[in-house]
Amino acid sequence: MSDSAILAEVAARRQELIGLTQDLIRIPTLNPPGRNYREICDYLATRLIAQGFAVELLRAHGTPGDSDAFPRWNLVARYETGPGSCVHFNSHHDVVEVGHGWTRDPFGAAVEGDRIYGRGACDMKGGLAASVIAAEAFLAARPAFRGAIEISATADEETGGYGGVAWLAERGYFSPARVQHVLIPEPLHKDRICLGHRGVWWAEVETHGRIAHGSMPFLGDSAIRHMGAVLEEIEDRLYPLLATKRTAMPVVPEGARQSTLNINSIHGGEPEPEPGSTALPAPCVADRCRIVLDRRYLIEESLPEVKAEIAAVLERVKARRPGFSYDIRTLFEVQPTMASPEAPIVTSTAAAIEKVLHRHAEHVVSPGTYDQKHIDRIGKLSNCIAYGPGLLHLAHQPDEWIGIQDMEDSAKVMALVLADLLP
Repeated sequence: MSDSAILAEVAARRQELIGLTQDLIRIPTLNPPGRNYREICDYLATRLIAQGFAVELLRAHGTPGDSDAFPRWNLVARYETGPGSCVHFNSHHDVVEVGHGWTRDPFGAAVEGDRIYGRGACDMKGGLAASVIAAEAFLAARPAFRGAIEISATADEETGGYGGVAWLAERGYFSPARVQHVLIPEPLHKDRICLGHRGVWWAEVETHGRIAHGSMPFLGDSAIRHMGAVLEEIEDRLYPLLATKRTAMPVVPEGARQSTLNINSIHGGEPEPEPGSTALPAPCVADRCRIVLDRRYLIEESLPEVKAEIAAVLERVKARRPGFSYDIRTLFEVQPTMASPEAPIVTSTAAAIEKVLHRHAEHVVSPGTYDQKHIDRIGKLSNCIAYGPGLLHLAHQPDEWIGIQDMEDSAKVMALVLADLLP
């Protein structure tokens, strides 16, 4: 059948697309702690088995957060007709906390005009639904294709992906022998192809002090004052240095084309009182203070260089502050990744965008990481992109929403990608 017949099959499923997205939003797969993962996998399994897919439900035993109370469940569904390439659509099914400021039910999936509202609508249950509809429409139009289609719904992307894509990649589910093309429907907008993402290093820095009575602070040594000196050094020396580092990667938004550092949290002295407590704190000099650093770095930088910059900050402070000592601990690290603009999944998606939207695709790179990191580094599969409906700045926000027309257009693009790569 022609491309127009495939597009017509997608358009005919518009109401199904809306209903599927609503059903997915209404399953509150909150992470942390990891709620309802099995429920959403079971829901998708029922639908995909009815379409002829072979489905595996896989629990990532022993991964961070996995427990009998909150098991890390993943779904991998495969429809195979014989020899040929495999195109894999990977979406994470977990969503972040609701937060404050909502004016609608976060899990009500209300339709208002062209929008569906709810936590995870944009990031990324709308993209997951679009990929399912794209596959179903393609199968209806071209049942005699050669190769395989896979759809996965995976756990814990919002907390690193170790109970989802990383675990699957370690077991060969993203090996180039099994899968040749991967498209991740993250919300980068329907006319953008995301080639990859910056790198990240999370670290905890702790300064040490000596406890004493708060009325006689001279008998102690304040770890908070030591940390203040560290923050001053970061402000005066490190931030200006990072501002000079620019990348050739097409990172969006523009501000993320430089190296960045966020001080994620700071904790010092006595623990925070329990909510509702009216007790006063004890008068003590803080003997410990910790900050968590979130450093995003560029493909032109190396991770040892990034770590050395923080070490240099701490050593400069140590050189001028008597009694200063510190510990530094890595929490999380990911190298930058970027697919070639000439990779087959890139050129195929770009051609589909031009056919559906009648404009050239923009190549971008994400400021933050997503599961492409595991497919590339663990799975050794570089022919991977993110492409999907939605606006990235809506992710994790109150009143998160996804555009219905954007989902339909993206589903059409994905269906044409299947037609191109699975003749």
